[in-house]
Amino acid sequence: MTDAHETAADSSLRTTGGAPPDDDGSSATEAPIPLLEPREGIPPVIADEAALARMIAAFEAGSGPVAVDAERASGYRYGQRAYLVQLRRQGAGTALIDPVACPDLSALGEALSGVEWVLHAATQDLPCLREIGMVPTRLFDTELAGRLAGFPRVGLGAMVEGVLGFVLEKGHSAVDWSTRPLPEPWLRYAALDVELLVDLRDALEKELDRQGKLEWARQEFDAIASAPPAEPRKEPWRRTSGMHKVRRRRQLAVVRELWQARDRIAQRRDVSPGKVLGDAAIVEAALAIPANVHALSALNGFGHRMSKRQLEQWQAAVDRAKALSEAQLPQPGQPVTGPPPPRAWADKDPDAAARLSAARAGVSALAEQLNMPQENLITPDTVRRVCWEPPAVVNAGSVGAVLAGYGARPWQVELVTPVLVEALSAKEA
Repeated sequence: MTDAHETAADSSLRTTGGAPPDDDGSSATEAPIPLLEPREGIPPVIADEAALARMIAAFEAGSGPVAVDAERASGYRYGQRAYLVQLRRQGAGTALIDPVACPDLSALGEALSGVEWVLHAATQDLPCLREIGMVPTRLFDTELAGRLAGFPRVGLGAMVEGVLGFVLEKGHSAVDWSTRPLPEPWLRYAALDVELLVDLRDALEKELDRQGKLEWARQEFDAIASAPPAEPRKEPWRRTSGMHKVRRRRQLAVVRELWQARDRIAQRRDVSPGKVLGDAAIVEAALAIPANVHALSALNGFGHRMSKRQLEQWQAAVDRAKALSEAQLPQPGQPVTGPPPPRAWADKDPDAAARLSAARAGVSALAEQLNMPQENLITPDTVRRVCWEPPAVVNAGSVGAVLAGYGARPWQVELVTPVLVEALSAKEA
């Protein structure tokens, strides 16, 4: 039994400042303290090269990890660019940077190379940070740490409250951060988001160490830091909400043409695509395939507030889809590169279905024993792939090699391999 197995069973052990709740759902009894102001007040927003250079020098001279956060304008602007970057480091204090005025932060990224960056839900912020030249070589993800440690709620506010005993105001999380100038309450909120991030990191490190999971977390953090940028989706239009209603190839073509037209307009105007035309309207038009502008205007989403010019541009997209030859129409489904959907396994391969059922049960039991989400113990896709095409000879070595080939970290391979060997061998026996 590992240390993690033991501490998961002994929920009476607690770090100072909080830990995962007891089995009965209780946690710290002391009332949390509202965090209303940053320690040194709200810093001025850095919006010119001279101020940026001074800030870089101060942070390079600071000590310890650096807390990093970024604010985007999702739902308001096209893409996922950063509109505010917040940092805090011991000896340097807190900095707020306007990446619109200072779009190249590669010098800051270089100054902090080798320093551990502390982020919450790192994979959400890393793409927009990479766009402005900030790429960490080492990181600590407080959200992922919370998941591994068994916290039931891992949002930043919940973690700061549960672990450190402070309440963060979250009223400005969904505002339009492209607004200029940024209102003072928003800047206060942004500064407070990094105020206690390093403190949270330190407390979580102690908790992970206590549970015997610290090395697991380090492997996860290293994997995030070293991961290459995600490849662009080949057919992003297929992710239109409500696509399950669209079955015919001609209708799919309408979705594709409308989606692409909307994307061009949204990019040109720098607004969220949903503000140009809703997904529900695209699906409505695809199902109806209107014959003309008059018919289009009668559909939900194309109502009286839409100008004639706008209606004409959407009808033009529908007409382009209608003019395509059969060979040009999209296929009804995306190419499947992995196993088929699990619901089809019983018919296609009953033995594989039995293996998957046993593997899922084993992984679920182990995750519960370790007090962490199953998907953090091993990804469901990896389990499906191993069960659909197991190695020719099932043993610890072969299964471990397959898991590693699918990107499982060493700690995952060590823990999950025995479970999968048993599941894959059960049917054979």
